[in-house]
Amino acid sequence: MTSTVTEIVLPGEVEPDGLQVRHRPMPEPAAGHALLRMDATGVSFAEQQMRRGKYYDQPAFPFVPGYDVVGTVVAVGEGVDPAMVGRRYAAITKTGAWASHLRVHAGDLVAIPNGVDPAAAETVVVNGVTAWQMLHRVAKVRRGGTIVVLGANGGVGSTLAQLARHAGIAVIGTASPRHHDLLRAMGVSPVDYRDPGMYDLIRRLAPDGVDAVFDHVGGDGVERSWGLLRRGGTLVSYGTAATRDEAGNSQLPVLKLVGRLAMWNYAPNGRGAHFFNLWAGHWRIDAFRARMRTDLTQVLRLLADGVLTPQIAARFPLSEAAAALTLAESRTVAGKVILVPDDRV
Repeated sequence: MTSTVTEIVLPGEVEPDGLQVRHRPMPEPAAGHALLRMDATGVSFAEQQMRRGKYYDQPAFPFVPGYDVVGTVVAVGEGVDPAMVGRRYAAITKTGAWASHLRVHAGDLVAIPNGVDPAAAETVVVNGVTAWQMLHRVAKVRRGGTIVVLGANGGVGSTLAQLARHAGIAVIGTASPRHHDLLRAMGVSPVDYRDPGMYDLIRRLAPDGVDAVFDHVGGDGVERSWGLLRRGGTLVSYGTAATRDEAGNSQLPVLKLVGRLAMWNYAPNGRGAHFFNLWAGHWRIDAFRARMRTDLTQVLRLLADGVLTPQIAARFPLSEAAAALTLAESRTVAGKVILVPDDRV
């Protein structure tokens, strides 16, 4: 095994080409941890916010980004089953995964089913858990219902749409016209997100309202998403893409959004509004890990069984993370941009 780690460092608020490649000695796995060789990681919206200093609770610069990872255990620390060595696992890391090797707490590792390509698995780690929990734990939409997915061509959106269709739920998805054929192939009714009459078009498709809206955009448009719901429906807001490029306090847009949703949720209007936070309950670490393991295992099994089709926008070697981030931010791709080891492109 190599004696050094290659990792991508975000040094501050920089453009993608300001990312730095760093090499450092290989760490030993600490007690309770495993040393993972990265097989695939990805570019999520979180990294796009982090490079602007806009992610809600990101660490201080400099740091290594990387929200999730699929990798092979190469060594384990004290108290960890040595039989894990040589096996492939997924983990949600929040930061640190843009590296050739990384230490991960063994409790955060979820086994990858045999025969599943690591890049394919990477498309449904954080995206899959997010989609699964929003659909089944928060909105709890039943078979025969109808939902709206904003950005249905994206990493979370495309996974959410597929999970919903598998559950017998009709999906209306927004995307640019270049992605409408992809949405139709998934059984989704597409709507052009750039059309000024987008919400009117959605209402024509669901004149009685919908059971849930999944909104990653936030901003003023969230009120129009709220207006699409029928009585008993649920708005699930899980991002603030509308304010990504705005200067100022990174937490203020989230706090304003949460306050607005709370007001709607507790008003006697027969509808629900929630801000989804993947890390809710993280102060109860055992329960958090158990929930993650349960949900991610189900999503990975659906992937292995062919129910979910991995949406890979592109693959880049780790050393070209800047180009990968640039592509992800272009808003021209469908699915997830994947980073892989330099020797496996």
